[in-house]
Amino acid sequence: MMNILKWITRILAFLTIVCFSGVIVIVMVQILSRYFPYSYVWTEELTRYLFLYGICFGAPLALLRNEYINVDVIIGRFSEKVRRYYDVGINFTILILSAIMVKEGYAFIQLGKSQASATMPFQMSVIHAGIFIMSLFLFLFSLVRIGFLLSNKKNDYEVEGGGEI
Repeated sequence: MMNILKWITRILAFLTIVCFSGVIVIVMVQILSRYFPYSYVWTEELTRYLFLYGICFGAPLALLRNEYINVDVIIGRFSEKVRRYYDVGINFTILILSAIMVKEGYAFIQLGKSQASATMPFQMSVIHAGIFIMSLFLFLFSLVRIGFLLSNKKNDYEVEGGGEI
């Protein structure tokens, strides 16, 4: 199980880097094209899609690594056990919401099948699939985090002190 999780996180991290690197390259092309007699109409749309997918791949990793911002002024005063149950509650809420998003994300993909991208040669269902993919991994990683919390095992993916204010 841990090897599968390790590979999934590596793939998601790689795809996140590729998407955000693509955003940088495409924006540079967009800027440079201002100084040439030709321009590319697809750059703005592709930048938006790469940014969207970068977030869809990166958000589940942030959940698994506990890199979301926390304001723990009150929770930090409680015992370790109470904080762990609080984290289980938060991750259970994420689990429920991501399950709903998986269902609705699939419906969103179906909606996009009848729509085409304005400047890119693909259906909008390809773009809409990002929400489904993100929700699926949020669901999976919230289950993993709940498992770590309930078994009182160390989450090797978690960043020490990450996301706390």
